Amino acid sequence: MDFSLNDDQTMLRDSIVQYLGKSYAFEKRMEVVDSSAGFSRDKWADFAELGWLSLPFEEQLDGFGGGPIEMMLLMQELGKGLVIEPYLATVVLGGGCLARGNNEKLRGSLIAKVMAGEIHLALAYAEAQSRFELAHVECRATEASDGLLLDGEKIVVMNGAAADYLVVSARTSGEQDDPNGITLFCIEAGRQGIERSSYKTVDGMEAAHIRFEGVRVDASDQISARDEGLAILENVIRDATLAVCSEALGIMEALTYKTIEYTKNRQQFGVPLSSFQALQHRMVEMFMELEQSRSLLLRAVIKCHEKAPDRAAAIAALKYYIGTAGRKLGEEAVQLHGGMGVTYEMDIAHYFKRLTVIDTLFGNSDYQMNRFVAAA
Repeated sequence: MDFSLNDDQTMLRDSIVQYLGKSYAFEKRMEVVDSSAGFSRDKWADFAELGWLSLPFEEQLDGFGGGPIEMMLLMQELGKGLVIEPYLATVVLGGGCLARGNNEKLRGSLIAKVMAGEIHLALAYAEAQSRFELAHVECRATEASDGLLLDGEKIVVMNGAAADYLVVSARTSGEQDDPNGITLFCIEAGRQGIERSSYKTVDGMEAAHIRFEGVRVDASDQISARDEGLAILENVIRDATLAVCSEALGIMEALTYKTIEYTKNRQQFGVPLSSFQALQHRMVEMFMELEQSRSLLLRAVIKCHEKAPDRAAAIAALKYYIGTAGRKLGEEAVQLHGGMGVTYEMDIAHYFKRLTVIDTLFGNSDYQMNRFVAAA
């Protein structure tokens, strides 16, 4: 099978590498992490100008029309660069729901603003009791005299504090774990009755706990048919899972080659660390984990590109392996760097933290193993 990139894909990858190499130094990134905003609006404007924010949206919406391969290339490089800007939250999750929804007015107006870098989005879907199950929704939209009233809480809403619009999954009928009866709404984050509590996650990114108390919504806010939002949510989470696995592969690649380079330069007993056979074996194992992860990623991307019926199983297998291999590779990188590997000032620790968070996103390794078994 031919795994080579076409000219457009090569140009896309090269432009990302060039920009991040020149304009996204680790020291500057850490200044942004420590700032009150938590991300750089200047960098976000650059992403819009470079066309990254338009990448997954179809050409009918004036987007780039990129698919799984293009997203893989972008997310890998964002992983290598430890990019802190909320691309996943705004473009992949929030934008993905809008793009797959049936509200033409919201889709056209808001996606245009997303691609221009003018607004941020967040997807509020996780709840305290849901444990990765998208259909476990207690947040409820109940009938009122002039529409619906939205009540409930959402946890770990990525980019929830900075978002201008929130995409919210709410139950409009049925019981807590009923796969039917879930509707997706897109509402202004400043609407009356919304309370947001923001915090930083262990990887330096921003998340929020959001409470909805009597928030008025109506048909104009719906981006799915009534009671039929779960299918959209499942497809978007599938795309997001593939995206974070691509990001994780970029991180694993950076950790592997940074560790190899460090052991070549670090002297112990008058010789480089890389000259010790026991450490060479450990670095070979890191490389093997990296390449096996790459193979599974390529397999899953191809399955999604071809819309193969078994793509869900391929993604579950990939996410499981990324979670387990990422942890092993990250631990090895930290140990081979010695005490420096856990310091705040060194990028190794931050790569490992991001890998740890990625393992928990959209289902951890144990959850994905169960999904793979069920789908096989």
